[in-house]
Amino acid sequence: MPGRDARDVVTAVADYTKLDRPESPARVRLNSTVLRVRNVGNDRVEVIYSRGGTLYKTTARQCVLACWNMMIPYLCPELPDVQKAALHQLVKTPLVYVSVALKNWRAFQRLGIHAVEAPGSYFSSFTLNEAVDIGGYRSVRSPDEPILVRMERTPAKYGLPEREQHRVGRAELLATPFETFEREIRGELGRALGGGGFDPARDIEGIAVNRWPHGYAPEYNSLVDGDTPPEKMPNVIGRRRFGRIAIANSDAGMGAYTDIAIEQAHRAVHELLGTVA
Repeated sequence: MPGRDARDVVTAVADYTKLDRPESPARVRLNSTVLRVRNVGNDRVEVIYSRGGTLYKTTARQCVLACWNMMIPYLCPELPDVQKAALHQLVKTPLVYVSVALKNWRAFQRLGIHAVEAPGSYFSSFTLNEAVDIGGYRSVRSPDEPILVRMERTPAKYGLPEREQHRVGRAELLATPFETFEREIRGELGRALGGGGFDPARDIEGIAVNRWPHGYAPEYNSLVDGDTPPEKMPNVIGRRRFGRIAIANSDAGMGAYTDIAIEQAHRAVHELLGTVA
């Protein structure tokens, strides 16, 4: 990444080829998908991965699986059944983040708002992009300038247990065509902003729908998990070390946050090193 600080990074273009060079002591194998991980004997771990339609095999003394934890039983089928069952409970929250490009945001200015909360609507909220200037990046200031609006939806089936709601929501995302999203976007923005003179047919320049069927890591919910002791929580059972294989990712800490992912990586590495994290 060229540059020296946050001001340079905002408009910089990353060179990903530098992550995967044979002469580097640590390599990120780009465009590669791990298919199989297993302990071999008492001192090695074997990893099989696919790249460009070809299968490759590599070995290491130890391994950390920091992928989506629910996939680990398929990558490492030798895990104990209790551990696999726990990993399968780590159902992620499906999310939809939409970016709507507007030719201007005069309607927001006339209404005196920058965000709308709409519980019960197809999109539960939408907001104008935040005004942040960093380095050579300048945010929009005039309501006559184009801007992006961010809309959010968490598909679910009300009345079911939380994790079942997420599974149904994921199926909904798979079956929902773009036309449905476009219709709901235009309708909701038109109703909310119509009093400010907003016209969806005139003022919307473009729409990008980002579907995350496996979005945020699950978190403790007293309605679902109740008084379950910490040692009985699915993430704690699921992240147990298996031979020379340790398990990390924010799923293992039941929190969809960067600090959780860092803490779990730290724990997994120290488990393999035989020290206390």
